Amino acid sequence: MDDSQSFAPLQGVRILSLALNLPGPAALWRCAGMGAQCRKLEPLSSASKDGGGGADPMQLYCPQAYGQMHEGITVLQADLKTEAGQASLHAQLAQTDVLLTSFRPSALKKLGMDWAVLQQRHPRLSLVRVVGSEGALADVPGHDLTYQAEAGLVHSTQLPPSLFADMAGALMASEAVLQAVLVSSRSGRGVFREVGLAQAAQWLALPWHWGLTQPTGDVGGGHAGYRIYPCADGMVAVAALEPHFAQRLCEAADLLFRHPSDMHKPEIHTGVAQFLAALNCKQLMQLAQERDIPLHALPSAH
Repeated sequence: MDDSQSFAPLQGVRILSLALNLPGPAALWRCAGMGAQCRKLEPLSSASKDGGGGADPMQLYCPQAYGQMHEGITVLQADLKTEAGQASLHAQLAQTDVLLTSFRPSALKKLGMDWAVLQQRHPRLSLVRVVGSEGALADVPGHDLTYQAEAGLVHSTQLPPSLFADMAGALMASEAVLQAVLVSSRSGRGVFREVGLAQAAQWLALPWHWGLTQPTGDVGGGHAGYRIYPCADGMVAVAALEPHFAQRLCEAADLLFRHPSDMHKPEIHTGVAQFLAALNCKQLMQLAQERDIPLHALPSAH
């Protein structure tokens, strides 16, 4: 038996998700990977009110992501605004340990699923609620981009390269499921956890606010051994941060290294840049292997 089969901390835990788009499904996907029995209840699409298909927007604008996140997930459909849909929901909840949602609290309340009601009707059920922002701002609309901007992660008119708030929120939501299962197993009653995507972005932004990734920081460009440089046929990401790696880089570039603080000197930055600019990606990867220097070369796209 391999590790993925033997290490399943959520084995036997039954999770029902109502969460759409990215953070909730990604969290459910991770829980399935930890052995949970995962089901998802989607609303009916406008084109299939007879029950022919669900209405998760991700299925429309990125079928690849939807397909990958729903591998091994049992997907059901119901209109929760109808009596039949509510009956189907509560039949599922009676067989559920953790409910995962991504609706705004006001929407959950309209559907009869605020925490107080759920706790009264299903006392052993835990709720993990993914929202835009925890607490008083939970009903304020937003998306990954606005949460990243609020956290200080947007520094130009270029869009961020990934949906960092959503993906960090998914990690926090799967962590909240683990927390809920652990605490509930001790008390015998369900617990409530709220995960804010804004707070997830703020967590990711801490290195910036600490100064680590700001331009003068060691991992923001101030250290010559931790930068992205152009090379002969592309660019190279160099991460020679620790003194022994920095020393090896300087030795390869025929630069004098006496103290870790040398890596902040302009002449070291210039010397490293000139050395790397003369090498192609193949030579750089060979250098990394021979000298044990952490770097990764990226050829230019043609």
